[in-house]
Amino acid sequence: MSGISFQAPAKVNLYLHVTGRRADGYHLLDSLFVFAKDGDVITVWDAEDLSLEITGPYARFLPDGQDNIVLKAARSLAKACDIRPQAKILLEKNLPVASGIGGGSADAAAALKALIQLWNLKIPSDKLHQIALDLGADVPSCLASEAVQVAGIGDILTPAPALPKLFVLLVNPNKPVSTPLVFKTRSPVFSKAEPFTRPITDFNQFINALSERHNDLCDAACQIEPAVAQVLRTLKEYPSCRLARMSGSGGTCFGLFPSAAEANTVCDAMRRSHPDWWFLNTIIE
Repeated sequence: MSGISFQAPAKVNLYLHVTGRRADGYHLLDSLFVFAKDGDVITVWDAEDLSLEITGPYARFLPDGQDNIVLKAARSLAKACDIRPQAKILLEKNLPVASGIGGGSADAAAALKALIQLWNLKIPSDKLHQIALDLGADVPSCLASEAVQVAGIGDILTPAPALPKLFVLLVNPNKPVSTPLVFKTRSPVFSKAEPFTRPITDFNQFINALSERHNDLCDAACQIEPAVAQVLRTLKEYPSCRLARMSGSGGTCFGLFPSAAEANTVCDAMRRSHPDWWFLNTIIE
């Protein structure tokens, strides 16, 4: 019997401003999340019990025990719907772990969507949102997998205005970066929120607008893992890369290009010079 599969696309923070900190320690953010067409894949089947198998190039870096966020998502959904969690889950892990592109959050969101279909559940959107938020701040946005402006601790989502098609090269030095350590290391200065509120469908205008924003976590990530800074320097060496920036808390960085051909050319060149890095040449639209 064929399973039910859902893509868990890579999440890219085109900018990320830390705007404050709550009394409970959670940081307040202003960010624009977009989603690539590529990422991990979740497949589920009917089963007697709940189990998880992980395959793919980054499988060995993930726990397959009870602490895995995919299993947590399955148990949380089943508990909320008062059913027994019964499913065989396969996670094809294509994205690096601890890499700032929402891999675990996207996997959890894809698992929720697949299991809702497998178990034939009817669940109110507000209830599903709370289940997702309890799993992690980025999981609600990954459920939609559409461009969103993010505020609060990641729980306030507003559909993003129309954006141009983006040709994106994601690059990771294959060095995991700890999100808690990045937040601990970052400058204590906060930035103002600058959300996109109007459509910008012209690529050059969008690049100019993004250039006025930044990633407040970049300096800390580069301090913790200098290879992240090396990735950014390398991307910036290519004139066709119109913007190079780190995503999330790192260490994945991205370059934005005017065309697929230019992104492909740079990807091929960087693969030759840095064969130990991870690359994903993708599209965001």
